[in-house]
This record gives sequence, structure tokens and C-alpha cells, in this order.
Amino acid sequence: MLIPNYPIQTVRLHLRPFQGSDLDDLYAYHSRPEVTRFLYWNARNREETQLDLQRKQADTSLTAEGAYLSLAVVLPESAKLIGQVSLAWRSQQHQQGEIGFVFNPDYGGQGYATEAAQAILALGFAKLQLHRIYGRCDARNVASYKLMERLGMRREAHLIHHEIFKGEWGDEFVYAMLQVEWRARQ
Repeated sequence: MLIPNYPIQTVRLHLRPFQGSDLDDLYAYHSRPEVTRFLYWNARNREETQLDLQRKQADTSLTAEGAYLSLAVVLPESAKLIGQVSLAWRSQQHQQGEIGFVFNPDYGGQGYATEAAQAILALGFAKLQLHRIYGRCDARNVASYKLMERLGMRREAHLIHHEIFKGEWGDEFVYAMLQVEWRARQ
């Protein structure tokens, strides 16, 4: 079980539960087709973003297998929401989790996604004691797989024509890291 103390502080960021006041900042990137191009959902209107925000507000701890932790990534000096990171508890028996991330491209190229994702890996490995954390992305999503490589995750699979994605067959990459590999990098 994992119930974090908030905010989780990194060198430049705060990770915290989503709040109702995050709607404008969340909509600023959820509404952009270039952000959702490789995600399972399309660009959202304001009402759809509001519904997603309400779901995210409930995802603040990992109390059982199947639970989902979704955290707002915030610049502390301005309280500006710049992205989101997540950790899903996929298997208690096999000690597996899945990492996810979506960021506003206006804040890209500054290492924020890497910094926030490192904090999520630390939660999964050090606090929840997961054995393995994996991430998945569309094979065309260079930014996502490069981020996972920067985190030290290794590509374990290239699934060819894995599923019909937004009307066409899509390939998927699976990256993963073991707790022992994460500890060796600390």
C-alpha cells in the first residue's frame, strides 16, 4: 500500500493530487491534438477535461492491486500545472507497476518530465517495493520512448501491429526496469 505525503518535492517540481483549480492548466494541454496524437483519447473539450479532472482527484493512493495514482506536476514558484505522471499497481503477486506521463509541450526540453518520472519510479520501487515497473508507448512516440530510455528503462518489446489504434494498426514499445536496476542507478 502506498499513501504518499504530499507534495512530493523534487529539485524543481512539486507532485501533488489534482485540484479543481487545475482545470485551466489541464485543459491547456488536454485540448491539443499534438499532445493526444499517441494517447488512447483524443483532444478533449472543456467538459471532457473537467470529467477527467474529477477522476484524477480520486487517484491519490495505491491501496490495492488495480489502483491508479495520478499526480499533478507543478512549478512551485507559480503553482502552474505543467503535466501529469501516474503509477498503476498492475499486480500485487508479481510486484508490477506501470508508469505514465503527459506534459504540456510548452514546458518541453527542460527536463521536467524526466525529473517527475524519476520521482514516480522512486515511489514505486522504494515505497511500494515493486519488483518491476514498465511503460508502454506508440512506437512513433519518440518523446515518450526517449524519456523512458533517459530513466534507464530498457526496451523489452516491439509489438508489431499490436492493436487498431485510432483507425489503423499500430506498433507499441514496452520498456521496463527492475528494482535492482533502479537501485544501481541511485
